[in-house]
Amino acid sequence: MPLTPDQFSKCLADETRARIALLVAGEKELCVCELTCALDEIQPKISRHLAQLRTGGVLADRRQGQWVYYRLHPDLPTWAVKTLKLMREAHSDWLAPNVSRLCGMEDRPQRCC
Repeated sequence: MPLTPDQFSKCLADETRARIALLVAGEKELCVCELTCALDEIQPKISRHLAQLRTGGVLADRRQGQWVYYRLHPDLPTWAVKTLKLMREAHSDWLAPNVSRLCGMEDRPQRCC
């Protein structure tokens, strides 16, 4: 069943989930360790919110070795992708501390091609 606007809005109604979705939308793909660093939160909290975003159809995951990477779900409707892009552009100041922490993270996992 396609993602509806109310389901999408519920997924983003929590600040942590909104920040995760916007970071992933900007970076294309992030792992849990990168998100814990960017959001300065503990891993169980990030994992719980990632599970909700995955269950809600906003994010998808893939495993590469010891890492699990999250990206926007490939079936996410175009309107939802555009909404995330617009939100990220319009609220870059709100997300700036998270982006800064992510950029400053040492030993970020290497992705395959």
